[in-house]
Amino acid sequence: MKTIGMIGGLTWHSTLDYYRLLNELTNKKLGGTHAATIFLYSVDFAEIEVLTKKQDWKAIAIIICKAAKAVETAGAGCLLIGANTMHKIADEVQAAVSIPVIHIADAVAAAIRAKGLQKVALLGTKYTMQLDFYRNRLSSAGIEVIIPGEADIELINDTIYKEFSKGIFLPERKTQFLQIIETLRLQGAEGVILGCTEIPILVKQADCSIAVFDTTFIHAEAAVNFAVE
Repeated sequence: MKTIGMIGGLTWHSTLDYYRLLNELTNKKLGGTHAATIFLYSVDFAEIEVLTKKQDWKAIAIIICKAAKAVETAGAGCLLIGANTMHKIADEVQAAVSIPVIHIADAVAAAIRAKGLQKVALLGTKYTMQLDFYRNRLSSAGIEVIIPGEADIELINDTIYKEFSKGIFLPERKTQFLQIIETLRLQGAEGVILGCTEIPILVKQADCSIAVFDTTFIHAEAAVNFAVE
């Protein structure tokens, strides 16, 4: 079993879910009392948040690459960056280490293809929804991506940074997110990517009439499949 390296704290609320899922999925594969071996480097999200709002991806890459190198030196066999938005600098991180960076969008694309879907909605930070680093990965897999309108993009983004990052998950916000998903379903979305690792804390498959792609679960599962061969 390979050791899974992870950069967490992006935010720590979803990092908790990653840790739980990595261990649950490893135990499901190996049985008994087996659990994942993990090296976790947790960063200070406040620093990352400021740089993200400035879109200073170079400065973010310096921080994340430093963490990645530390995890590799510690003996990890692969690396997870525990946030969808931070995959904006995934190529820079991969160039900084020799262990594979398991790209969240590639794992999500594989999950969508496995269900035979062709058109999906993407929710996340405005950077994940509007920049091309994430959608290009999906497009290259033959998946059409649609995103909400401008007002809904701002609502989702503000909720992620002002509420989810502080561990605030309000029932009324869930109602709003479900309304946005329904609007996108009516526009032809066959499924919805919860493309921020905090959104699955709020929205579940049972809440939706279309397929829900929980990026935290999908990413963790890809790491365990790599680590447990």
